[in-house]
Amino acid sequence: MNLELSLTENEKKVLKALIKGLPLVKEPYKALAEELNMSQEEVISAIKSLLEKKIIRRLGATLRHNLVGFEGNAMVAWRVPEERVEEVGKYFASKPFVSHCYVRKTYPDWPYNLYTMCHAQSREELINLIHKAKEELQLEECEILFTQKEIVRKHAQYKIE
Repeated sequence: MNLELSLTENEKKVLKALIKGLPLVKEPYKALAEELNMSQEEVISAIKSLLEKKIIRRLGATLRHNLVGFEGNAMVAWRVPEERVEEVGKYFASKPFVSHCYVRKTYPDWPYNLYTMCHAQSREELINLIHKAKEELQLEECEILFTQKEIVRKHAQYKIE
């Protein structure tokens, strides 16, 4: 991938390292700085610049839910009245059991427009959380699509020049 924006050498070094992922240590920026032969301040400055240039949107962690004891994992497709999508989406985005919340296009044979990826320690707990949300929001329809198997891909490789 060639980036049209001009990047400093420090930004390039930091971006390449971030694509691989931050080290899982108490002080990840310090460890990254040592790995890149930079100061911690230079690393943080480069990250801030990459955020400002919108090269990266955020830094986050990907939690492998099934490996840390979350056996209840499901994509829930919700049928939400169009005028309530923002309200309902914000409700779900604030809930700790929801990791992702998206609005999508509907189809004649699939009327669901809001999708949440939900997690709990068991299927039973997850079903209870979903039903509680359904009652609180006074929503009529949803489809619970339980995860059958997680397929994990390796990090994408990008060429940064």
